[in-house]
Amino acid sequence: MHMHNPPHPGEVLKELYLEPLELTISDLAKGIGVSRKSLSELVNAKFGVSPDMAIRLAKAFSTTPESWLNLQQQYDLWKEEKKHKRPKIKVFVRHHAA
Repeated sequence: MHMHNPPHPGEVLKELYLEPLELTISDLAKGIGVSRKSLSELVNAKFGVSPDMAIRLAKAFSTTPESWLNLQQQYDLWKEEKKHKRPKIKVFVRHHAA
């Protein structure tokens, strides 16, 4: 099941971790060993979560890398599906009754 308008992982990071923990982008960037610019671009939805970033965030916040990558995948799929509301794609497999 697809989410309707899922949040970008950067929004989740900001709302569930940065703000409640009163962390600045600079503090978190330093703590997880990335540049302030790259973390800022993630928080501002200019870039997505890479596997490397997912591992760093998971370790920093006691979550799983998969949770961060799943957020990214849901967001990416939603964005693409929005662009391609009615694609003209030929169906090659028929649905079989179970």
